[in-house]
Amino acid sequence: MKNKPKTISISELKNELMKNKDFRVEYESQLPEFQIACQIIEARLKKNMTQSDLANKIHSGQAVISRLESLNSKPSLSLLSKVAKALDTKISISIE
Repeated sequence: MKNKPKTISISELKNELMKNKDFRVEYESQLPEFQIACQIIEARLKKNMTQSDLANKIHSGQAVISRLESLNSKPSLSLLSKVAKALDTKISISIE
């Protein structure tokens, strides 16, 4: 009988990876974009909108929303403002 591979939770994996300085620096550099993408996805889903629906409301293509939500773009404040307005939300920016 073969041994099953050891499994760990996502939080355990993250904690282990965060011990590596290079990983931690890269992770933290991506965090703002990740948070923006998550907030857009959450707001879009609360409105029962598809990516295409949101794109149409901002007069853009679905691919723009896909890139935004998958962290494959660096959105401008102008684009984020359009998205926020289309989702009936506000943008809040802080520098700490």
